[in-house]
Amino acid sequence: MSVPHSVDRALDLLEAIARSPEPVGAKALAGELGCALSTVYHLLGPLTARGHVARTPQGFALGPRVPGLYRSFQRQAGIDTRTRRLLLDVRRAAGAHAYLSARRGGRIAVVDSTAAVTADSADPFEVGIDHGAHATAHGKVLLASLGRAARRRYLDEHGLPRLTEHTITSPDRFEAELRRVRTAGVAVSVGETDPAYTCVAVPLADGVRALSVSLPTERFRGRRGELTRVLSRAARHGFPAASE
Repeated sequence: MSVPHSVDRALDLLEAIARSPEPVGAKALAGELGCALSTVYHLLGPLTARGHVARTPQGFALGPRVPGLYRSFQRQAGIDTRTRRLLLDVRRAAGAHAYLSARRGGRIAVVDSTAAVTADSADPFEVGIDHGAHATAHGKVLLASLGRAARRRYLDEHGLPRLTEHTITSPDRFEAELRRVRTAGVAVSVGETDPAYTCVAVPLADGVRALSVSLPTERFRGRRGELTRVLSRAARHGFPAASE
């Protein structure tokens, strides 16, 4: 196994363990990854030794090194006590979960939220890479802030896949939508990524992050102006700087 390929396999393994709601056995991991059991054990060795993975009586789980990595990520993304307080303030004022999203390394991701992390969570906007950013309000805000050439590179790589019947999949319609976002300073996605949810987002001053809320669409009707005011007011309070 070549070094680059083994690195890919190790990362696939780590992500498979992270996706599992409970510790998972090596045989199950081999089946999910479609590789030999001996390969799984070979890759688990260094991951376990470095603390990224832990072996428990029930199977393999994320290890004690992971929280430190996440704290470092939060620090680099400009997430601190003040940011958390602002997100919670938005949550209380809007009566809806609040999210901080960022454009980093050519990707768009939700980097923090007020939603609880539970195995049965119905939240469609989990912390992590947003693979459907074209269909979310925060994704529209962050893509609208890109130059046309950079945005075209992003869309060439990720496309405009249809996630629901409301998803914008036409490049021309999407460009028109982003022009509206730039003009209004706010983006709205009604059922575009999940038919049951609506999200509203505004940009932060640094141009690489967005503040948003999501709520069931049935609770959104008539609240666009109110939610926009809540988000805009919070954005003006200022968030710690972050690098793209």
